[in-house]
Amino acid sequence: MARKGILSSETKAPAPPQERPTPKPSTAPRGAVGALQSSLTRLQENAVQDLDASLIDMAGVEDRLGVDDESQRKLEESLRTYGQQVPVLVRPHPSQAGRFEIVYGRRRLKALKAIGVPVKAMVRHLDDHALVMAQGQENTARQDLSFVEKASFAAQLDASGHDRRTIADALTIDLPMVSRMLKVGNAFDLRFLRKIGSAPSIGRDRWLTLAKLVQDPEAKSRAEEATTVDTFSDLTSDERFESIFKAANNKPTPKAPAPAATEARTLRHQDGKALAEVRRTPRGVTLNISARTAGGFDKWLDTHAEELMREIHDRWRQSKA
Repeated sequence: MARKGILSSETKAPAPPQERPTPKPSTAPRGAVGALQSSLTRLQENAVQDLDASLIDMAGVEDRLGVDDESQRKLEESLRTYGQQVPVLVRPHPSQAGRFEIVYGRRRLKALKAIGVPVKAMVRHLDDHALVMAQGQENTARQDLSFVEKASFAAQLDASGHDRRTIADALTIDLPMVSRMLKVGNAFDLRFLRKIGSAPSIGRDRWLTLAKLVQDPEAKSRAEEATTVDTFSDLTSDERFESIFKAANNKPTPKAPAPAATEARTLRHQDGKALAEVRRTPRGVTLNISARTAGGFDKWLDTHAEELMREIHDRWRQSKA
């Protein structure tokens, strides 16, 4: 019986295999692909590419108030000799495929276009807000950007509809400083500021004073006229500011009233000898007797002046009756 039990146990049909649960679709491949794409995008953005300079357009806000020809020439010479060491930042053009817009590095771009070589650039996908932030923060890091250039930058952001918090973040300043910069930046149009230039030695207080002065239309007109002088363009940027400041602050001296017209005649004796000179002005009548030729008549008249004047006045009253 034991043997039969053993054989029965060994020859029993095997149990059917249990069904495995159907695995649910996994999102891992999609997540992995997305992460890979993000990594590739970051690598591409951090990689420096050679771009044709003619494919890069201006964008964002103008930060510099004119470019000094001599410093630009030196930059071109440096790039020609040593090559471009610092890449510019661009973004793909939002509406033209294959083209780009400059975020920062405008002077380098201009110089590289002039010498006809490709532009080393980092390409980043930035919306308009991110562009402003990148440009503003790059400007903040630069030591050569003057107060009025930053004020003009802030005013352009303000005119473009960016709120003050964004302007403060872009320039890494506080809100009170934004207000001061806007007082200056909004007091002058960009055309006028370009005539002056960066004025690197002119600080906030002088610009605020000038901004207050030109609130007077006559002072603003004098400031505008100062830019039309033939020698204005020969001055340095700081000197151009000083000439405009002086013109705006220099109220014209009121002209002295023209001397009143006078009528003078000489009173003579019957023999023709001059006795006195009578001078009539809008303020009255004066009688002058020269002591040099009067022979003492002047002293006698001084002694009897009161009674003579009464007699003359009585005669005048009688003539009026």
